[in-house]
Amino acid sequence: MSSDTAPTNTPPHAGQHAAAHPAHKATKDHRWFVLAVIGIAQLAVVLDATIVNIALPAAQADLGFADDQRQWIVTAYSLAFGSLLLLGGRLGDLFGRKNLFIIGLIGFAGASVIGGLAENFGQLVAARALQGVFGALLAPSALALLTTTFTDPKDRARAFGVFGAIAGSGAATGVLLGGVLTEYTTWRWCLYVNVVFAAIGVVGALLFMPKATRGPRPRLDLIGTITITAGLVGIVYGFSSAETNGWSDAVTITCLAAGVVLVALFVVVESRVSHPLLPLRIVRDRDRGGALIAIGLVGVAMFGIFLFLTYYLRQTLQFSSLETGLSFLPMPLSIMTAATQITPRLLPRIGPKALITIGSLVAATGVLLFLRTNTESHWAGTILPALVVTGLGMGLIISSAMNTATSGVAREDAGAASASVNTFQQVGGSIGTALLSTIFASSVAAHGGNPVDAVLHGYHVAFACGALALVLVAVISGSLINRHSVRQERLAAIGSIPIPTAAH
Repeated sequence: MSSDTAPTNTPPHAGQHAAAHPAHKATKDHRWFVLAVIGIAQLAVVLDATIVNIALPAAQADLGFADDQRQWIVTAYSLAFGSLLLLGGRLGDLFGRKNLFIIGLIGFAGASVIGGLAENFGQLVAARALQGVFGALLAPSALALLTTTFTDPKDRARAFGVFGAIAGSGAATGVLLGGVLTEYTTWRWCLYVNVVFAAIGVVGALLFMPKATRGPRPRLDLIGTITITAGLVGIVYGFSSAETNGWSDAVTITCLAAGVVLVALFVVVESRVSHPLLPLRIVRDRDRGGALIAIGLVGVAMFGIFLFLTYYLRQTLQFSSLETGLSFLPMPLSIMTAATQITPRLLPRIGPKALITIGSLVAATGVLLFLRTNTESHWAGTILPALVVTGLGMGLIISSAMNTATSGVAREDAGAASASVNTFQQVGGSIGTALLSTIFASSVAAHGGNPVDAVLHGYHVAFACGALALVLVAVISGSLINRHSVRQERLAAIGSIPIPTAAH
């Protein structure tokens, strides 16, 4: 293992105590610079899920591919990224998170250049898949480095507030940046721009992250890797197939069924191997399980909102790509406000149970405000309030849930726990996009009115389903996560974090 993991000869319980102490003084000295570097890298990964959406029409006109092929530009990325995240997290634990972080950044930038230079549809899809592979190496290492760098409760809340703001607003930022680049340059710059993020990230990592040294490494869980990778590919591909071919399609049914079986087999394998890819103790914890469910359900709601609101602005209100991108700006700003100004102040005092529950209800209210949209809506009077309220709720949920999902984790499990966070977010987003797209199509077909009203009805049904997913966050995660006093006593008992003064 690298020096940023716990040594293999420590007692089983000692790994949890190790999480309270940074491995290197340099990490503590430069921890806010490390946060900036990690934030830049995370932004590149998150916004890449949506930045291409705005560029798709221009790319299609340039490369000449059909309408039914467009989804693969998005699906190739999410398929590779979502299915390999757990492997990427464990590789970071084994070979050093800094090493995987830098390799992921360089590879992500290289794949982006290949995509920008693509001369046909096949090359672009292959480049997007390669982006997903390197993103799966990068994202878990970034979050794991953040987890092991910030251990003081107040500093940790601030750091995860910033990280949560980036993770939550990255999709909206992608729409905004994609609109600007498509309007003033070409669609290819929606890919080339990743080179800028990667260059800053690599230089920052070399300057501020501590040097990793190699040590003993346990064996990699090959059977677990194969079963979970194939299982997640089946699930993500199955939902993507349902979006275009329907739920009764043989390929859809086969992929979803095989995916579920393989994920179940993965759980059995992980309970029996000596060096599991994902130690089950990570997801059995009530607080962490509740936080992961919140992250997954928020992914369902958020990706659906961005997709259908983009369609509504472009097709119903006839906004340009630049106007559409700028229209989303209030949401990332409100997410950042909640995640960096509200959450760090309240999380150490009232805990994640209250913040996630309140945030999910606020976000659900914001999404329901989108039901006020019609064919003649004004952005300032209708869209703006919904974006602000939704963003405030999302900011509370995401920063609190990410903090909770990575708290109390042994240093040697930090990569696997971080990969779980990214996996739930990505798989939730993939499921949400496909599920809400199918619901939208069915609602439009069943409406029976004129086409414009039918499409608007479909948007409203999709928004209502997104709000339902957020209500489920309040119900399920709010029920699972322990009360603040109980949670703090448990974390203090294992030596993971000191009880903050505010708790007394």
